[in-house]
Amino acid sequence: MDKNLKFREDGTFVIVQFTDVEFIDEYDVDPDSPKLDAETKSLMEMVIREEQPDLIVFTGDVIASARTKDPMASFRKAVAVAENSGIPWAAVFGNHDSEGIVARAEMHRLQLEHQYCVAKEDPPGINGAGNFTLTVMNDRGEAGAALYFLDSGDYSPFGGYDWIRRDQIDWYVSESKALTGQNGGKPLPALAFFHIPLPEYNEVWETEVCYGHRLDGTCSAPRFNSGMFAAMLEMGDVMGTFVGHDHANDFCGTLHGIRLCYGRATKYVSYVGGERKDHFPTGARVIQLKAGERDFATWIRQNDGTVVYEQPEHQPEGKEVKSS
Repeated sequence: MDKNLKFREDGTFVIVQFTDVEFIDEYDVDPDSPKLDAETKSLMEMVIREEQPDLIVFTGDVIASARTKDPMASFRKAVAVAENSGIPWAAVFGNHDSEGIVARAEMHRLQLEHQYCVAKEDPPGINGAGNFTLTVMNDRGEAGAALYFLDSGDYSPFGGYDWIRRDQIDWYVSESKALTGQNGGKPLPALAFFHIPLPEYNEVWETEVCYGHRLDGTCSAPRFNSGMFAAMLEMGDVMGTFVGHDHANDFCGTLHGIRLCYGRATKYVSYVGGERKDHFPTGARVIQLKAGERDFATWIRQNDGTVVYEQPEHQPEGKEVKSS
């Protein structure tokens, strides 16, 4: 298989983001899982069929490892829809992926064994598992866009959730500088994918006009801000970031020119008192790049097949609306 990603003849490149699919291989711990996993599988098949993406991205919590007896089998099952479609795919990991008996580094090695997986081996000496860069080639055979994938970890030693570490940020800066140099000193249009939202996700919701929902309350970002957002701002290449983690959040908002986006939860949105009470339909976020443009379009494909192009507008308290 040719693992080079390329813009289509019409100049577009379509990415489908699945997030928090949380597959398990044994169901004696969770009697609801067979039905949920079957629904999730059907949803993913439908989204792939309708959107015909050029790349499929899993943004973490691919499995619920604490509730599975065989995490590796669960992972194979979770990504099987993507693998069987013959469409290039890649995954980053979330906090639930490594709660069981298998380390995320092993899981990353497992994804690399799949024929249609386009993820890459980790750079040596860098924190986490699943830090890699992909490029999308234009019709001249040159890199026309960059896609950064980072491991946002699981749990912080200080409580709460983990963060993208300093050496990962330095690695991103190095990758960005190299690609900018290859592009004649002009930053490539880029996107970034990881699981746990940055602290700036709360800032953008509280200070800027956003589109979508934040029904999980505050975004479950790490308590410690390691500076990933500042690094992206300084490098000038990343146009948008895409995360999961908070199932009932699906908003996008722009902060200092970078669009901070959630995916749409793919397996379930919420459980209250042991009962499923989804606030809105499960689904997937779709992202469309266009060659030569520093912009992207994004929409949500829901589990009933409908497409959401315009999400509810959220005005932060005290924010003045500027007239156009």
